[in-house]
Amino acid sequence: MDRDNIQAEISLLSDMEVENERNAGGVHQHHNSDYNLSVVKKCGHTAKSFCFMVATTLVFFITGLLVGYTAHRRKETSPVCSASVLPFERAVAPETGAAPLMDWDKVKSLLNQRLTAAKIETAFSEFSKPSHRAGSPEDDYLGNKVLQRFKDYGMNTWNDEHFVKVQDPPASGSNRIIYKNDPEERPKGFLSYSGNGSVKGAALYACYGQESDFRLLRDKNINMNGRVMLVRAGKISFAEKVANAAKVNASAVLIYPDPADYSIGETTDLYGHVHLGSGDPYTPGFPSINHTQFPPVEPSGLPNIPAQTITSAMATKILWKLGGQSLPEGWEGFHKLGNENDTISVEVNNFLTEKKINNVFGVVKGLVDADRYVVIGAQRDAWGPGFAASTVGTSVLVELARSVSDMVEHDGFKPRRSIVFASWSAGEYGSVGATEWLEGYLSSLGMKAFSYINLDGIVTGRNGFKVAASPLMHTLIEKALNEVYYEDKSLSSQFAKSDWESNILEPMQMDNTAYPFLAFSGIPSMSFRFTSGRSSYQYLGTLLDTQEKLNAATSSQVPQLAAAAGRFAGSIALRLVHDHLLQMNLRKYDKVIRFNVAKINAKIKAVQKLLPNALTLQWLVLAAASFSRASRILETNIQNSNLDDIKMCRIINDQIMMVERNFLSPYVSVREIPFRHILLGVGSHTLKALPNHLDALKADNSKATADLFWSQLALATLTIQSSANSLAGDIWSLDNEI
Repeated sequence: MDRDNIQAEISLLSDMEVENERNAGGVHQHHNSDYNLSVVKKCGHTAKSFCFMVATTLVFFITGLLVGYTAHRRKETSPVCSASVLPFERAVAPETGAAPLMDWDKVKSLLNQRLTAAKIETAFSEFSKPSHRAGSPEDDYLGNKVLQRFKDYGMNTWNDEHFVKVQDPPASGSNRIIYKNDPEERPKGFLSYSGNGSVKGAALYACYGQESDFRLLRDKNINMNGRVMLVRAGKISFAEKVANAAKVNASAVLIYPDPADYSIGETTDLYGHVHLGSGDPYTPGFPSINHTQFPPVEPSGLPNIPAQTITSAMATKILWKLGGQSLPEGWEGFHKLGNENDTISVEVNNFLTEKKINNVFGVVKGLVDADRYVVIGAQRDAWGPGFAASTVGTSVLVELARSVSDMVEHDGFKPRRSIVFASWSAGEYGSVGATEWLEGYLSSLGMKAFSYINLDGIVTGRNGFKVAASPLMHTLIEKALNEVYYEDKSLSSQFAKSDWESNILEPMQMDNTAYPFLAFSGIPSMSFRFTSGRSSYQYLGTLLDTQEKLNAATSSQVPQLAAAAGRFAGSIALRLVHDHLLQMNLRKYDKVIRFNVAKINAKIKAVQKLLPNALTLQWLVLAAASFSRASRILETNIQNSNLDDIKMCRIINDQIMMVERNFLSPYVSVREIPFRHILLGVGSHTLKALPNHLDALKADNSKATADLFWSQLALATLTIQSSANSLAGDIWSLDNEI
């Protein structure tokens, strides 16, 4: 109750009691006393009955006061949720006790009943379009349809609008290549964010364009300066190929699908981007919103050399005419590397344009920690039909949202935390929509989003299964593999064999939408897919990514595979919002840190003479030991925790959520080095970059210095130590050992 109101009522009650005492005494010497007594008599009450009425009122008042005080105290002891970045329409009152848990087996059963292949197949036709490039009317149409479906399910919905700069193929004219005096070729495919202009240089075959490929060419004493690199698609992203070529001073890069890797036809064009990063490169580190109050800045992660895709037929004509040295051992092919006379002219005329894109969201809100959430997302746009690239993922996203909403509305499922369903735009340009959202809420999402599950490209085959994920999520993944079935067999029994980590886990690539969530925002993330190994689906990034092609690659099992993929993602998401404590494996990162420390230690011995005497790995070893000790202590606290203590569960969950975020180096600029994760990021600040720096020192590379290595080692050590301190909890829990 309001304190001023209470004081006013007490004051009023005291005045009434004084007046009653005067009336009861029968002494009425003043005019006011006579008037008050006459009022009582006119109402038909004696002074005695009036006193009884006041006493009754006092009893009711005190009872109400006690009830109000009790409710106020209960409110104080309940966990207080901080403001959410999600624009929820209605606030959900937090429960004051442990939320009733539905049996986990029942939760799994309900998901299996709700999420079916038949419903997903119906969604395929609803969300299929011949073309739906980012920012197009078709993209907006699909976005509005997703939004309406979320509303139909009773979810709180909103959209996130951005104005992004992307590069499209020439509006008039074309990009061109000319080999020697051959007729010019005009490929239809293109690479967004390529450098523009015309260059001429000698052709040089560089296999897949990996750093190791260019090292082999350097070892053969081949001059790479000013060369036009012919590079096969595959192994690494287009952006990494172009960046590697730029490092050796190439003048341009041509990327083609080699028939040994792709059986998509000789005239099929490839589409993609060469931004070495994610999001809008013209607004690095901050969101591309309208009227952004920033002056124009230098774009981040863009090459300054032209890059273009060519068809297999175009590449074959050139490769068979190349002279020069033979291919290095291990490289496939019967052609030569190319010599100084094999000149190629490359002209790229892409144009920069601004597009308005919309991300679409719906949320199923939790009942205990509504401001803590797992995000499930799927790309909505595509270069062409994009059936495997976007339609399957969008359909599973919408059907999974319906299934969970129905479980809450009709089946009595009560999630403790929230689930956010997100439909991203501009994914084909480099996870632009998703990254702009992350940049817009950078400080908030790391505190509240505890996981991201990516649904892009989840069906590209049927004979294999691959997962790329944060080490924190490995235990969740292993459980889901054992619990989710496809064709009456668990995913684990079909694909894990004797060692699920060796047979299923794969590194997360930079062009994966889950990567910026993990390495930019520090949110534990995962991506997965049904695949068929080397002969997997090859039409991603082409205009031939259709339902017919995917059916041919999966023996027409796309709906069944999509349903199994949806249950796999749903199982992990529901487990994260069902249990009292987040089931994150803290000890996995302990192994990752120790592996990197051992690798650095092995390398440092070979260059010890080149390093200062004061430089040792003792600090790094002690920091790694601190993290190991802190993770074991927190693990013990989790095992001994009282699950009915809502406040304690929230504290422990917040500690778990901070683990990934604390691996983001605070010593580098997010605008210059966006992927700041020291274990899974990209840049000189990472632990995996330290052995490379030692190799450069050993090779007497002018860019590598002992002082620079010392500085990088110290900053990485401090980041690990800070992570250990955070795991240990409050500052009074720390000591010299942690």
